[in-house]
Amino acid sequence: MFNLSRYFSTLSFILIVLAAGALGPLYRYLSVQQMSAFAADRNVAMAQVFRNSLWPGFAEQVRYSYGRTGAPPPAGVAAGELRQRLADLMRDTAVVRLRVYNRLGVVVFSTNLGEIGRETENPALFRQALAGQTGSDLAQGIAVEGLEGHHAKADLLSTFVPVVGRAREVEGVVEVGQDVSPFMAEVTRTLWWVTAGVVGVFALLYLLQFLVVRRAHQILRIQEAKIQASRSTLELQVEQRTAELKRANRQLEGEVAERRQAESKLNYLAYHDPLTGLPNRRRYIERLAESIGEAQRRNQRLAVLFIDLDQFKQVNDSLGHTIGDELLVAVATRLSRQVGLTDRLARLGGDEFICLMEGVGAEDEAAELAREIIAAFDQPYLVAGHELYLSTSVGISLYPVDGDDVGTLMRNADSAMYRAKAAGRGHYHFYTPDMTDAVMERVRVENLLRRAIENHELEVYLQQQVDAVSGRLTGAEALIRWHSPELGEVPPTRFIGLAEETGLIVSLGNWVLRETCRQVMAWRADGFDLPQVSVNLSVKQLERPEFIHILTDILAETGLEPERLKLELTESVVMQVDNAFVLLDRLRALGITLAIDDFGTGYSSLNYLKLLPIQQLKIDRSFVVGIGSNRGDEAIITTVMALAKSLGLEVVAEGVETEEQAGFLTILGCQQLQGFLHGEPVAAGKFEARWGKR
Repeated sequence: MFNLSRYFSTLSFILIVLAAGALGPLYRYLSVQQMSAFAADRNVAMAQVFRNSLWPGFAEQVRYSYGRTGAPPPAGVAAGELRQRLADLMRDTAVVRLRVYNRLGVVVFSTNLGEIGRETENPALFRQALAGQTGSDLAQGIAVEGLEGHHAKADLLSTFVPVVGRAREVEGVVEVGQDVSPFMAEVTRTLWWVTAGVVGVFALLYLLQFLVVRRAHQILRIQEAKIQASRSTLELQVEQRTAELKRANRQLEGEVAERRQAESKLNYLAYHDPLTGLPNRRRYIERLAESIGEAQRRNQRLAVLFIDLDQFKQVNDSLGHTIGDELLVAVATRLSRQVGLTDRLARLGGDEFICLMEGVGAEDEAAELAREIIAAFDQPYLVAGHELYLSTSVGISLYPVDGDDVGTLMRNADSAMYRAKAAGRGHYHFYTPDMTDAVMERVRVENLLRRAIENHELEVYLQQQVDAVSGRLTGAEALIRWHSPELGEVPPTRFIGLAEETGLIVSLGNWVLRETCRQVMAWRADGFDLPQVSVNLSVKQLERPEFIHILTDILAETGLEPERLKLELTESVVMQVDNAFVLLDRLRALGITLAIDDFGTGYSSLNYLKLLPIQQLKIDRSFVVGIGSNRGDEAIITTVMALAKSLGLEVVAEGVETEEQAGFLTILGCQQLQGFLHGEPVAAGKFEARWGKR
């Protein structure tokens, strides 16, 4: 057996040695770097003190040395006096050496007077200082002749500092040497303590882990012994059983029994859901057909209840399919207890279940069962440590009123379920004939809408946005219109919601965005320059990870500058999109203007509003129409204007139709107006004809 303890001990010891060996040098390197930076700053400060106090006395020797490559003339008593003044200035500091160089790198003055006239020992740092930058060098264990005597073995940090004259030119270079031996000694002492602590911690961890691994190794040995014993026993039993089968001549009977068992298992899998164990769609259809025939003979009624989980997709997307499968099993178990043995429950697939209720006397009985099913979701589900809340929508169809065959009853129950879902979560609804008409109409409109783009049935209309004071054109909002040969002029309220539900809004919104940008650039080529154009965004577009890429491609393709484009989003869109702030920040970084549309009608969270990178608010038409007749609407508009002003946001009012409304908004400081007062939405040609000449 693999010796886990031995290999773990060896590997852990090697890793501990490597870690300790790496941490020590790393700590010393970081400490020395920190100390060097601190000491260099002190050297620069001392150099500045030297320049402010003593430089005039040294400047003469520096100027005298200009143009001379040899040593300056003997300093005599003057150099000694300068050295004494310098010693007085640097007394009780760590500075032990100071040199003054001329621009040729020759020592003009040094605390060691014997060095005067020599060239610099560190030409690289000298040239760096001559270029106007300071530089430092650490030398360890060197002999230094300092201001206060001879230092036999010192750690010296030398810093070269340029001396800049009034003409902003470097007159000379000062080298300040600081004795950092105490610091280095402290670093060494601390390093030993840190090393000892690290070794102690690693040794403790090694001991604890070794005990755990050794215990695990012992358990594995015990399990291996048990498995070996079980395998030996099993082999003995198999041999005995084989001998018995041969003696009894029952091999053929055994094969027949196994075949019957396999057939039974296949039959079960064919009619049951492998996840929940409930009857599947196939079994339910057969059972419903049998029940319809029985109900027809006995003149009884049936009820089909279509059950759909409301928030299951969010659980599946956020927690994963494993948690989703466990949740479905829990739901199936609870529904089975709620429905009871007299009724038939099946899983159709995904998060859809269906129930058959036989012997229905009145609609109230089916409604009562629907309420019991909905009540089964009142308590949360505990799945893998997660507390999950779900609700359900139930659609009900009755035999023979709503259909006399399997397909019709199931389809009508499905339609009723969608009506219940539209009414809100946790509702049930009976099927009515108008639902079929609504579904057929919905399917028809959806199919026609899918072909509308490629058949060139869609057109972008524009409505002007004007300056509230001057009436000057400041921009326009792009609005989509559908000219259908079959349906005629289709209002947006009839197909925008459908496009949102079916996902067509993504391609539709991208088409509007591309067509609007193309139209603005076409106008510019004709001499009509629209200042800015607004386009509405759907939550489905923002949810797509490729939206930013599509948007940048459209701008690059059409040539429209990002600052000429304004994207309008409703408050509900911002609240629904994950990472909305990140997406909006990326849009704003492109230079695009962002506006909150229909402000005040949605989730007006001021906490979110102050964080959003928006530049504009749009007052909804529902408030504007109340100007002059509804003091509540006027108060809301006044509050919005004050809020926008405090946040530094522009305000656009839409739905402005009268001079009274325009005057009220202008007085409050509203910057832009949009509405029938200045013109209704029109096609691109009419818009250019009206505003292009202005």
